[in-house]
Amino acid sequence: MKHLILPLILAFVTAAPVMAGDAAKGEAEFKKCKACHAIVATDGTEIVKGGKTGPNLFGVIGRTVGTEPDFAAYGDALKMIGAAGRVWDEAALTTFVADPAAWVKEASGDPAAKSKMTFKLAKGGEDVAAYLASLN
Repeated sequence: MKHLILPLILAFVTAAPVMAGDAAKGEAEFKKCKACHAIVATDGTEIVKGGKTGPNLFGVIGRTVGTEPDFAAYGDALKMIGAAGRVWDEAALTTFVADPAAWVKEASGDPAAKSKMTFKLAKGGEDVAAYLASLN
C-alpha cells in the first residue's frame, strides 16, 4: 500500500499545471502589449489606454478564442479555434504570447495555420496572464 502513495501523490501534483504568475509584475509587463491592445472594462472604464490593432483584453481569461465582439480583424485560424470551443485560460494565454504562430498551429491542428500576432513575449507571459485574470 505504501508503495502506491508516492505515485498517487506525484500523479496528483503533476496532473494540472501550476500557474505561478504574479499579477503585479504582469501589470508592468503589459506595457509591452499596449502598443496593440487596450484594456477597457465593460462599463467603458479605460484601465489601460492602448492600441486597437489587437482586441480589447478585458475579460480575455474565460472568453472563447477569437470572439471579442468589438474586434473584427481576427485571423481565420483564431476564429476556427474559437468555433471549436477553445476558451482562453492562463496557461493557454501564457503559451500563446510566447510564440503565437506555434500556439495557433498546435491549437488548430493545422501546420499551415497562421497568427496575425507576430510579437513574442519571451518571458513574463505567466505574469501578464495573471494580471489579465485579476481584472475579470
